[in-house]
Amino acid sequence: MQSWIPLVPDSASTLSWKVDALYFYLSGVTLFFSLLISAVLIFFVIRYRRRTPYEIPRPIAGSHKLETLWTIIPFVIAMTMFGWGAQVYFQQYKPPANAIEVYVVGKQWMWKLQHATGQREINQLHIPVGRKIKLIMTSEDVIHDFFVPAFRTKMDVVPGKYTTMWFEATTPGTYHLFCAEYCGMNHSGMTGSIIVMEPREFDNWLSGNAGSGTPASQGQQLFQSLGCASCHGQNGEGGRGPTLAGIYGQKTQLQTGESVSVDDSYVRESILNPQAKLVAGFGAIMPTFQGQVSEDQLLQLLAYIKSLAGGQTQAPATAGTPAATNARPAGSPTQNLK
Repeated sequence: MQSWIPLVPDSASTLSWKVDALYFYLSGVTLFFSLLISAVLIFFVIRYRRRTPYEIPRPIAGSHKLETLWTIIPFVIAMTMFGWGAQVYFQQYKPPANAIEVYVVGKQWMWKLQHATGQREINQLHIPVGRKIKLIMTSEDVIHDFFVPAFRTKMDVVPGKYTTMWFEATTPGTYHLFCAEYCGMNHSGMTGSIIVMEPREFDNWLSGNAGSGTPASQGQQLFQSLGCASCHGQNGEGGRGPTLAGIYGQKTQLQTGESVSVDDSYVRESILNPQAKLVAGFGAIMPTFQGQVSEDQLLQLLAYIKSLAGGQTQAPATAGTPAATNARPAGSPTQNLK
């Protein structure tokens, strides 16, 4: 929707109008009290000015009612700001479960994106109107920030961890994408566009831009080529590592006795720093894959493990497969997962 206010970007998502409403409320309250206080100040300066050099003003005894009033009113206004802001915040930063996932890697000075169906894009993201989109983001180098003004949403993209954001576009069109965190000499050139299409048009775009494979299928190939199946065989037959089928989103118990949730961050840590959180019942035999797999490959492994959440099992290593020929006796990228 085209904004009727100068310098305000278009409003093109389900949450943008809520952010605008909160912003205009805060601006309105600020403007109202600024004008009120200024007017009262000017009135008092004129009304109670000293008219003769030796004039002594009449003492003013205070008022409990007035003190209570100007304590309660600001408190109520502040609480409405807090409650409204918290509601918008949790809606904006809690992705819905049925969102379409897109993997994003920030790099000086470009955005690399891959759809769940395998299509890759650089500095562009094609999405359908009326469908919820969840971005799973990380950085290869420094901190970046994924900012789409028309959607009123932004999120830091941090090296070494995953951050998420989501939106649902309401109006077809092309919208600006910026990096909102200074990331080097060419920071100003790290721009792109979000192309919102009608669902049928988007489906045609997908079919005409077939990728080399989905992130999950690419992750399965990487899983086998790195020898993960030698320890995480079908239904855990490898013995040295637990099965990965159905673990994502569940709780797993560690050797320390505590339980952790198997989420994006845990999977990433398990690959890069496997000794940090050892699953109960399994030894510290897995090597680190720090520096051996890229951020794109980490996202592919993550997508593959997510694909097993329904209880599927990965194919076991067989003679002649990459998993069998390149298997590592010391473990796999997901040795400490359960």
